[in-house]
Amino acid sequence: MNAKCPYYLHNLKKVDKKDLKEDYGKNKYKLHYIYREFTMDFFSMDLNTLPKNASSLKFSKHNAHVMSLSLTLHINLGLSLRKTSQALKDLYNISISHQQIANYCKTAAICIKPFVDQYPYEKGDVFTADETYIKIRGIKTYVWFIMNAATRSIIGYQVSDNRGVGPCILAMRMAFRGLTKLPENFKFIADGYSAYPLAAMEFVKKFGKDFTFKFTQVIGLTNDDAVSAEHRPFKQMIERLNRTYKASYRHTNGFNNIDGANYDLALWVAYYNFLRPHKHNKYKVLNEVEMLSNADNMPGKWQFLIFLGQQTILDIQKHNSTPERSCCQ
Repeated sequence: MNAKCPYYLHNLKKVDKKDLKEDYGKNKYKLHYIYREFTMDFFSMDLNTLPKNASSLKFSKHNAHVMSLSLTLHINLGLSLRKTSQALKDLYNISISHQQIANYCKTAAICIKPFVDQYPYEKGDVFTADETYIKIRGIKTYVWFIMNAATRSIIGYQVSDNRGVGPCILAMRMAFRGLTKLPENFKFIADGYSAYPLAAMEFVKKFGKDFTFKFTQVIGLTNDDAVSAEHRPFKQMIERLNRTYKASYRHTNGFNNIDGANYDLALWVAYYNFLRPHKHNKYKVLNEVEMLSNADNMPGKWQFLIFLGQQTILDIQKHNSTPERSCCQ
């Protein structure tokens, strides 16, 4: 920080004199340039990397229907792993351990995640983003969400052990996937956290004017300025998404490791985008897939999702040598 910087001195003149008299009062304002130099290239990281520690889909004792029943009870109905195990015993007389259900969820997430991430979502001209926190072994960890405001679909998400710019860039890369340039009058709406403008700067440095955008800050809980008043509904939209996710997470009492948090989030996003009926969409799913609509019940839909994920993985492997990618992939 340079105390003689003209930009800083110009902003300092605008600070309320009452705040200047307080100890650290001027820290309420962002007076200096926001800049950060990175030693890591977040744009070279592969968004399609799959973990290698999944169990097999060859069932020795149970079958695919039991697996999809477990997913329905655990993800759709929000039961914990142990309550899911108890429900299967009480309802269907199926004896299965909570650890086996966790293994099913891990394998299903690895299969389904590529389909969810590669799906050609409709991209509007307003994205809204926010981050919330979860606990992993009692330590605070962060979940990033980016939503298309027009369709309410989750188009970018990330679990990270820090609240830095890197995870924000990765989530934004997911959101911009498939775009060669941003729509006209594009708006990116978030809170006042500094990671978002820093990430926006990195996109401009990497891809040029086609990805030049300013993000709109909605600050605080009250509409103290015209910008916050105009864009408050978009911020409330992403806050409701956070509460919905936290309600499904709460029964876990935290995760044992970050892989568990990743698997759970991937399955929950799949459920939210493709299986969950939404009131604002007349109690229909956000993204209709013909194959899923042909299933008579929810376990069948989960089996079709796993199949679609497997097909997506095969397509990725087939075209891996000569991929057709947008600039954000």
